[in-house]
Amino acid sequence: MRHLANYASQANQSRGRQFPHQSEHEDMRSHFQRDRDRIIHSAAFRKMKYKTQVFIYHEGDYFRTRLTHSLEVSQIARTISRHLRLDEDLAEAVALAHDLGHTPFGHAGETALNQSMADYGGFDHNEQTARVLTKLEQCYAGYDGLNLTWETLEGVIKHNGPLAQSARRPTIAALDQDMALQLNSYASLEAQIANLADDIAYLAHDCDDGIRAGLLDPDKMLDLPLAGPILHRLKKDHGDLKTSRLVHELTRNLIKLAVMDLITETEQHLANAAPNTADDIRQADKPMARFSQSMSKDLTTLKDFLFAHVWRHYQVNRMTSKAKRLIKEMFSLFMDETNTLPNEWQYLDQNHLDDIDIHAKARHIADYIASMTDRFAVMEHERLFAPGPILR
Repeated sequence: MRHLANYASQANQSRGRQFPHQSEHEDMRSHFQRDRDRIIHSAAFRKMKYKTQVFIYHEGDYFRTRLTHSLEVSQIARTISRHLRLDEDLAEAVALAHDLGHTPFGHAGETALNQSMADYGGFDHNEQTARVLTKLEQCYAGYDGLNLTWETLEGVIKHNGPLAQSARRPTIAALDQDMALQLNSYASLEAQIANLADDIAYLAHDCDDGIRAGLLDPDKMLDLPLAGPILHRLKKDHGDLKTSRLVHELTRNLIKLAVMDLITETEQHLANAAPNTADDIRQADKPMARFSQSMSKDLTTLKDFLFAHVWRHYQVNRMTSKAKRLIKEMFSLFMDETNTLPNEWQYLDQNHLDDIDIHAKARHIADYIASMTDRFAVMEHERLFAPGPILR
Protein backbone atom coordinates (compact mmCIF):
# COMPACT_ATOMS: atom_id res chain seq x y z
CA MET A 1 0.00 0.00 0.00
CA ARG A 2 1.27 3.46 -0.88
CA HIS A 3 2.37 5.65 2.04
CA LEU A 4 -0.12 8.49 2.46
CA ALA A 5 0.56 11.96 3.78
CA ASN A 6 -0.41 12.74 7.37
CA TYR A 7 -3.13 15.08 6.12
CA ALA A 8 -4.67 12.47 3.83
CA SER A 9 -7.93 10.74 4.72
CA GLN A 10 -7.21 7.33 6.22
CA ALA A 11 -9.66 4.62 5.13
CA ASN A 12 -8.93 2.48 8.16
CA GLN A 13 -9.93 5.41 10.39
CA SER A 14 -13.24 6.12 8.65
CA ARG A 15 -16.01 7.50 10.84
CA GLY A 16 -18.21 4.73 9.53
CA ARG A 17 -21.49 4.39 7.66
CA GLN A 18 -25.06 5.39 8.41
CA PHE A 19 -25.92 1.69 8.79
CA PRO A 20 -23.39 -0.86 10.13
CA HIS A 21 -21.97 -3.19 7.51
CA GLN A 22 -21.41 -6.60 9.04
CA SER A 23 -19.04 -8.09 6.46
CA GLU A 24 -16.81 -5.06 5.90
CA HIS A 25 -13.92 -6.57 7.86
CA GLU A 26 -14.00 -9.63 5.57
CA ASP A 27 -13.64 -7.57 2.39
CA MET A 28 -10.31 -7.11 0.64
CA ARG A 29 -11.35 -3.57 -0.34
CA SER A 30 -10.87 -0.48 1.78
CA HIS A 31 -13.91 1.49 2.94
CA PHE A 32 -13.41 4.06 0.17
CA GLN A 33 -12.90 1.41 -2.51
CA ARG A 34 -16.22 -0.11 -1.48
CA ASP A 35 -17.85 3.34 -1.77
CA ARG A 36 -16.45 3.80 -5.28
CA ASP A 37 -17.73 0.39 -6.33
CA ARG A 38 -21.19 1.02 -4.91
CA ILE A 39 -21.41 4.28 -6.85
CA ILE A 40 -20.28 2.69 -10.12
CA HIS A 41 -22.80 -0.14 -9.78
CA SER A 42 -25.73 2.18 -8.96
CA ALA A 43 -28.61 2.78 -11.35
CA ALA A 44 -28.14 6.56 -11.10
CA PHE A 45 -24.53 6.22 -12.30
CA ARG A 46 -25.54 4.18 -15.35
CA LYS A 47 -28.25 6.70 -16.25
CA MET A 48 -25.64 9.45 -16.59
CA LYS A 49 -24.72 7.86 -19.92
CA TYR A 50 -27.76 9.61 -21.40
CA LYS A 51 -27.74 12.82 -19.36
CA THR A 52 -26.57 16.07 -20.92
CA GLN A 53 -23.27 17.76 -20.18
CA VAL A 54 -23.68 20.59 -22.73
CA PHE A 55 -24.96 18.95 -25.91
CA ILE A 56 -28.06 16.76 -25.90
CA TYR A 57 -27.12 13.09 -26.42
CA HIS A 58 -28.78 12.74 -29.84
CA GLU A 59 -26.85 15.70 -31.30
CA GLY A 60 -23.80 13.46 -31.70
CA ASP A 61 -22.34 10.30 -30.26
CA TYR A 62 -18.97 11.94 -29.62
CA PHE A 63 -20.06 14.72 -27.26
CA ARG A 64 -19.58 14.28 -23.55
CA THR A 65 -22.37 13.18 -21.24
CA ARG A 66 -22.57 13.37 -17.46
CA LEU A 67 -21.10 9.87 -17.34
CA THR A 68 -18.02 10.53 -19.47
CA HIS A 69 -17.53 13.87 -17.74
CA SER A 70 -17.59 12.19 -14.32
CA LEU A 71 -15.07 9.59 -15.48
CA GLU A 72 -12.77 12.35 -16.74
CA VAL A 73 -13.09 14.25 -13.45
CA SER A 74 -12.21 11.11 -11.50
CA GLN A 75 -9.11 10.50 -13.65
CA ILE A 76 -7.85 14.05 -13.05
CA ALA A 77 -8.65 13.83 -9.33
CA ARG A 78 -6.77 10.53 -9.01
CA THR A 79 -3.71 11.94 -10.78
CA ILE A 80 -3.53 14.97 -8.48
CA SER A 81 -4.29 12.91 -5.36
CA ARG A 82 -1.53 10.44 -6.17
CA HIS A 83 1.00 13.25 -6.50
CA LEU A 84 -0.09 14.80 -3.18
CA ARG A 85 -0.12 11.37 -1.46
CA LEU A 86 -3.84 11.48 -0.76
CA ASP A 87 -6.34 8.61 -0.77
CA GLU A 88 -7.10 8.23 -4.48
CA ASP A 89 -10.12 6.03 -3.86
CA LEU A 90 -11.89 8.69 -1.80
CA ALA A 91 -11.13 11.38 -4.38
CA GLU A 92 -12.44 9.06 -7.09
CA ALA A 93 -15.62 8.23 -5.16
CA VAL A 94 -16.43 11.91 -4.64
CA ALA A 95 -15.69 12.69 -8.30
CA LEU A 96 -17.88 9.86 -9.58
CA ALA A 97 -20.80 10.73 -7.29
CA HIS A 98 -20.85 14.52 -7.48
CA ASP A 99 -23.23 14.74 -10.48
CA LEU A 100 -25.62 11.88 -9.66
CA GLY A 101 -28.42 14.31 -8.77
CA HIS A 102 -28.44 16.12 -12.10
CA THR A 103 -31.69 16.25 -14.04
CA PRO A 104 -32.05 15.45 -17.73
CA PHE A 105 -30.84 18.27 -20.02
CA GLY A 106 -28.17 19.51 -17.64
CA HIS A 107 -28.51 22.88 -15.95
CA ALA A 108 -31.50 23.74 -18.15
CA GLY A 109 -33.44 20.88 -16.58
CA GLU A 110 -32.31 21.89 -13.10
CA THR A 111 -33.43 25.49 -13.66
CA ALA A 112 -36.84 24.38 -14.94
CA LEU A 113 -37.40 21.94 -12.09
CA ASN A 114 -36.32 24.54 -9.54
CA GLN A 115 -38.84 26.98 -11.01
CA SER A 116 -41.57 24.34 -10.97
CA MET A 117 -40.72 23.51 -7.35
CA ALA A 118 -40.59 27.16 -6.24
CA ASP A 119 -43.62 26.78 -3.95
CA TYR A 120 -42.48 23.40 -2.62
CA GLY A 121 -38.93 23.96 -1.40
CA GLY A 122 -37.10 24.39 -4.71
CA PHE A 123 -34.64 22.02 -6.35
CA ASP A 124 -30.88 21.85 -6.71
CA HIS A 125 -28.67 19.03 -7.92
CA ASN A 126 -26.45 18.92 -4.81
CA GLU A 127 -29.45 18.21 -2.59
CA GLN A 128 -30.71 15.73 -5.16
CA THR A 129 -27.36 13.95 -5.13
CA ALA A 130 -27.75 13.51 -1.37
CA ARG A 131 -31.25 12.12 -1.96
CA VAL A 132 -29.92 9.66 -4.53
CA LEU A 133 -27.11 8.49 -2.27
CA THR A 134 -29.20 8.12 0.89
CA LYS A 135 -32.81 7.54 -0.21
CA LEU A 136 -33.57 6.97 -3.88
CA GLU A 137 -31.15 4.17 -4.71
CA GLN A 138 -33.09 1.16 -3.45
CA CYS A 139 -31.04 -1.94 -4.19
CA TYR A 140 -29.94 -3.21 -0.77
CA ALA A 141 -32.19 -5.41 1.34
CA GLY A 142 -31.67 -3.68 4.67
CA TYR A 143 -31.81 0.04 3.89
CA ASP A 144 -32.38 2.74 1.29
CA GLY A 145 -29.46 4.46 -0.39
CA LEU A 146 -25.90 3.26 -0.94
CA ASN A 147 -24.81 3.48 2.72
CA LEU A 148 -21.57 5.27 1.92
CA THR A 149 -18.95 6.29 4.45
CA TRP A 150 -19.06 9.56 6.37
CA GLU A 151 -16.04 10.80 4.40
CA THR A 152 -17.57 10.19 0.97
CA LEU A 153 -20.93 11.74 1.88
CA GLU A 154 -19.16 14.71 3.48
CA GLY A 155 -16.98 15.11 0.41
CA VAL A 156 -19.89 15.08 -2.03
CA ILE A 157 -22.08 17.41 0.00
CA LYS A 158 -19.29 19.89 0.83
CA HIS A 159 -17.19 19.60 -2.33
CA ASN A 160 -17.89 23.29 -3.06
CA GLY A 161 -16.98 24.29 0.50
CA PRO A 162 -18.83 24.83 3.79
CA LEU A 163 -22.63 25.03 3.60
CA ALA A 164 -24.28 28.12 5.06
CA GLN A 165 -27.38 27.50 7.16
CA SER A 166 -29.56 28.93 4.38
CA ALA A 167 -28.13 26.42 1.88
CA ARG A 168 -28.98 23.34 3.94
CA ARG A 169 -32.00 21.80 2.30
CA PRO A 170 -34.05 19.16 4.16
CA THR A 171 -32.24 15.99 3.04
CA ILE A 172 -28.81 17.42 3.82
CA ALA A 173 -30.01 18.92 7.12
CA ALA A 174 -31.50 15.58 8.19
CA LEU A 175 -28.36 13.72 7.19
CA ASP A 176 -26.28 16.20 9.18
CA GLN A 177 -28.46 15.53 12.23
CA ASP A 178 -27.86 11.82 11.81
CA MET A 179 -24.17 11.80 10.90
CA ALA A 180 -22.77 15.16 12.10
CA LEU A 181 -21.21 16.16 8.78
CA GLN A 182 -19.63 19.36 10.16
CA LEU A 183 -21.22 21.49 7.45
CA ASN A 184 -19.53 24.66 8.73
CA SER A 185 -16.07 23.33 7.86
CA TYR A 186 -14.29 22.46 4.64
CA ALA A 187 -14.26 18.92 3.31
CA SER A 188 -11.21 16.67 3.08
CA LEU A 189 -8.40 17.57 0.73
CA GLU A 190 -9.49 14.68 -1.50
CA ALA A 191 -12.92 16.30 -1.92
CA GLN A 192 -11.38 19.72 -2.55
CA ILE A 193 -9.23 18.17 -5.28
CA ALA A 194 -12.26 16.46 -6.83
CA ASN A 195 -14.06 19.82 -6.95
CA LEU A 196 -11.22 21.58 -8.76
CA ALA A 197 -10.75 18.58 -11.05
CA ASP A 198 -14.37 19.16 -12.09
CA ASP A 199 -13.52 22.74 -13.10
CA ILE A 200 -10.48 21.59 -15.07
CA ALA A 201 -12.40 18.86 -16.87
CA TYR A 202 -15.43 20.84 -17.98
CA LEU A 203 -13.48 23.92 -19.11
CA ALA A 204 -11.03 21.90 -21.19
CA HIS A 205 -13.56 19.47 -22.59
CA ASP A 206 -16.18 22.10 -23.40
CA CYS A 207 -13.52 23.71 -25.62
CA ASP A 208 -13.15 20.32 -27.30
CA ASP A 209 -16.90 19.74 -27.75
CA GLY A 210 -17.50 23.36 -28.78
CA ILE A 211 -14.94 23.21 -31.58
CA ARG A 212 -16.17 19.83 -32.82
CA ALA A 213 -19.76 21.11 -32.78
CA GLY A 214 -18.77 24.08 -34.94
CA LEU A 215 -19.65 26.63 -32.26
CA LEU A 216 -16.04 27.67 -31.63
CA ASP A 217 -13.51 28.79 -34.22
CA PRO A 218 -9.97 28.02 -32.96
CA ASP A 219 -8.66 31.06 -34.84
CA LYS A 220 -10.83 33.26 -32.62
CA MET A 221 -9.29 31.72 -29.50
CA LEU A 222 -5.73 32.81 -30.33
CA ASP A 223 -5.86 35.84 -28.01
CA LEU A 224 -7.25 33.89 -25.05
CA PRO A 225 -4.99 33.12 -22.09
CA LEU A 226 -4.03 29.45 -21.74
CA ALA A 227 -5.71 28.32 -24.99
CA GLY A 228 -4.08 31.01 -27.20
CA PRO A 229 -0.42 30.14 -26.50
CA ILE A 230 -1.18 26.43 -26.96
CA LEU A 231 -2.84 27.04 -30.34
CA HIS A 232 0.00 29.33 -31.48
CA ARG A 233 2.57 26.68 -30.54
CA LEU A 234 0.65 23.91 -32.29
CA LYS A 235 0.39 26.01 -35.47
CA LYS A 236 4.11 26.84 -35.35
CA ASP A 237 5.19 23.24 -34.73
CA HIS A 238 2.66 21.35 -36.87
CA GLY A 239 0.98 23.79 -39.27
CA ASP A 240 -2.71 23.31 -39.96
CA LEU A 241 -3.81 20.27 -38.04
CA LYS A 242 -6.90 18.17 -38.64
CA THR A 243 -9.63 19.15 -36.16
CA SER A 244 -9.48 15.85 -34.27
CA ARG A 245 -5.75 16.28 -33.64
CA LEU A 246 -6.05 19.98 -32.86
CA VAL A 247 -8.75 19.63 -30.21
CA HIS A 248 -7.04 16.67 -28.57
CA GLU A 249 -3.74 18.54 -28.29
CA LEU A 250 -5.53 21.66 -27.03
CA THR A 251 -7.50 19.72 -24.42
CA ARG A 252 -4.63 17.69 -23.03
CA ASN A 253 -2.37 20.74 -22.80
CA LEU A 254 -5.04 22.81 -21.06
CA ILE A 255 -5.51 20.03 -18.51
CA LYS A 256 -1.76 19.67 -18.03
CA LEU A 257 -1.27 23.40 -17.36
CA ALA A 258 -4.13 23.56 -14.86
CA VAL A 259 -3.13 20.34 -13.07
CA MET A 260 0.51 21.40 -12.70
CA ASP A 261 -0.52 24.81 -11.37
CA LEU A 262 -2.97 23.26 -8.89
CA ILE A 263 -0.38 20.80 -7.60
CA THR A 264 2.33 23.46 -7.24
CA GLU A 265 0.05 25.95 -5.50
CA THR A 266 -1.51 23.36 -3.20
CA GLU A 267 1.90 21.99 -2.21
CA GLN A 268 2.99 25.52 -1.29
CA HIS A 269 -0.06 26.07 0.90
CA LEU A 270 0.40 22.69 2.55
CA ALA A 271 4.03 23.52 3.29
CA ASN A 272 3.01 26.84 4.86
CA ALA A 273 0.11 25.46 6.89
CA ALA A 274 1.84 22.18 7.86
CA PRO A 275 -1.37 20.23 8.62
CA ASN A 276 -0.86 17.02 10.60
CA THR A 277 -4.25 15.39 10.05
CA ALA A 278 -7.21 15.42 7.70
CA ASP A 279 -9.15 17.32 10.35
CA ASP A 280 -6.54 20.10 10.21
CA ILE A 281 -7.50 20.48 6.54
CA ARG A 282 -11.19 20.63 7.48
CA GLN A 283 -10.70 23.24 10.19
CA ALA A 284 -8.55 25.59 8.10
CA ASP A 285 -9.93 29.07 7.47
CA LYS A 286 -9.64 28.65 3.68
CA PRO A 287 -9.47 25.75 1.23
CA MET A 288 -6.04 24.16 1.05
CA ALA A 289 -6.41 23.08 -2.59
CA ARG A 290 -6.34 26.03 -4.95
CA PHE A 291 -5.02 27.48 -8.17
CA SER A 292 -2.56 30.36 -8.30
CA GLN A 293 -4.06 33.83 -8.70
CA SER A 294 -2.89 34.06 -12.30
CA MET A 295 -4.34 30.63 -13.18
CA SER A 296 -7.64 31.49 -11.48
CA LYS A 297 -7.83 34.68 -13.51
CA ASP A 298 -7.04 32.88 -16.78
CA LEU A 299 -9.58 30.13 -16.07
CA THR A 300 -12.23 32.77 -15.36
CA THR A 301 -11.46 34.45 -18.69
CA LEU A 302 -11.78 31.09 -20.47
CA LYS A 303 -15.04 30.39 -18.63
CA ASP A 304 -16.46 33.78 -19.69
CA PHE A 305 -15.49 33.04 -23.30
CA LEU A 306 -17.19 29.64 -23.22
CA PHE A 307 -20.27 31.17 -21.60
CA ALA A 308 -20.66 33.64 -24.44
CA HIS A 309 -19.73 31.36 -27.35
CA VAL A 310 -20.87 27.87 -26.29
CA TRP A 311 -23.17 27.78 -23.28
CA ARG A 312 -25.23 30.72 -24.60
CA HIS A 313 -24.90 30.03 -28.32
CA TYR A 314 -28.29 30.29 -29.99
CA GLN A 315 -28.27 26.62 -30.96
CA VAL A 316 -27.70 25.64 -27.32
CA ASN A 317 -30.29 28.23 -26.24
CA ARG A 318 -32.89 26.61 -28.49
CA MET A 319 -32.34 23.21 -26.93
CA THR A 320 -32.28 24.79 -23.47
CA SER A 321 -35.62 26.51 -24.11
CA LYS A 322 -37.16 23.31 -25.42
CA ALA A 323 -35.85 21.31 -22.45
CA LYS A 324 -37.27 23.79 -19.92
CA ARG A 325 -40.72 23.68 -21.51
CA LEU A 326 -40.64 19.91 -21.60
CA ILE A 327 -39.74 19.61 -17.89
CA LYS A 328 -42.27 22.21 -16.77
CA GLU A 329 -45.09 20.70 -18.79
CA MET A 330 -44.49 17.24 -17.37
CA PHE A 331 -44.27 18.52 -13.79
CA SER A 332 -47.51 20.50 -14.14
CA LEU A 333 -49.37 17.55 -15.64
CA PHE A 334 -48.17 15.11 -12.99
CA MET A 335 -49.17 17.51 -10.20
CA ASP A 336 -52.66 17.92 -11.68
CA GLU A 337 -53.17 14.35 -12.85
CA THR A 338 -51.19 11.92 -10.73
CA ASN A 339 -52.87 9.01 -12.51
CA THR A 340 -50.69 9.77 -15.55
CA LEU A 341 -47.60 8.73 -13.60
CA PRO A 342 -46.37 5.14 -13.87
CA ASN A 343 -48.16 2.96 -11.33
CA GLU A 344 -45.15 2.59 -9.04
CA TRP A 345 -44.69 6.37 -8.90
CA GLN A 346 -48.32 7.09 -7.93
CA TYR A 347 -47.58 6.00 -4.37
CA LEU A 348 -45.19 7.14 -1.65
CA ASP A 349 -44.78 4.84 1.35
CA GLN A 350 -47.94 2.98 0.26
CA ASN A 351 -49.97 6.21 0.29
CA HIS A 352 -51.44 7.56 -2.95
CA LEU A 353 -49.95 10.93 -3.94
CA ASP A 354 -53.39 12.58 -3.88
CA ASP A 355 -53.70 11.70 -0.19
CA ILE A 356 -50.42 13.13 1.09
CA ASP A 357 -49.00 16.58 1.83
CA ILE A 358 -48.63 18.61 -1.37
CA HIS A 359 -44.96 19.37 -0.65
CA ALA A 360 -44.16 15.66 -0.32
CA LYS A 361 -46.17 15.02 -3.48
CA ALA A 362 -44.20 17.65 -5.42
CA ARG A 363 -40.87 16.33 -4.14
CA HIS A 364 -41.80 12.79 -5.19
CA ILE A 365 -42.70 14.00 -8.69
CA ALA A 366 -39.43 15.97 -8.85
CA ASP A 367 -37.58 12.78 -7.92
CA TYR A 368 -39.24 11.00 -10.84
CA ILE A 369 -38.40 13.72 -13.36
CA ALA A 370 -34.84 14.18 -12.06
CA SER A 371 -34.22 10.45 -12.43
CA MET A 372 -34.97 10.54 -16.16
CA THR A 373 -32.34 10.41 -18.87
CA ASP A 374 -32.58 12.90 -21.72
CA ARG A 375 -34.01 10.39 -24.13
CA PHE A 376 -36.49 8.96 -21.62
CA ALA A 377 -37.71 12.49 -20.84
CA VAL A 378 -38.23 13.18 -24.55
CA MET A 379 -40.12 9.91 -24.98
CA GLU A 380 -42.19 10.43 -21.83
CA HIS A 381 -43.16 13.93 -22.95
CA GLU A 382 -44.14 12.55 -26.35
CA ARG A 383 -46.26 9.85 -24.72
CA LEU A 384 -48.02 12.48 -22.61
CA PHE A 385 -48.50 15.33 -25.07
CA ALA A 386 -48.05 14.23 -28.68
CA PRO A 387 -51.23 13.43 -30.62
CA GLY A 388 -51.59 9.92 -31.93
CA PRO A 389 -51.22 6.51 -30.32
CA ILE A 390 -49.63 6.15 -26.88
CA LEU A 391 -46.16 4.73 -27.37
CA ARG A 392 -44.66 2.32 -24.91
